[in-house]
Amino acid sequence: MLTVRTQIKEILKDSGLGVENLSADFIETLDHKVKQLILDAATRAKENSRRTVMGKDV
Repeated sequence: MLTVRTQIKEILKDSGLGVENLSADFIETLDHKVKQLILDAATRAKENSRRTVMGKDV
């Protein structure tokens, strides 16, 4: 698991939107998207001849 359920719930609570519950499939889908974001950023870093992933790669 890449994302932390309690931190996500905290973000939702702090948003004031009134949505505070998470389903199991939300966490799984979010983890998949986060993993893909990391891999895309790593690919960009490699394409720029770097071994370090930077904020600008996101």
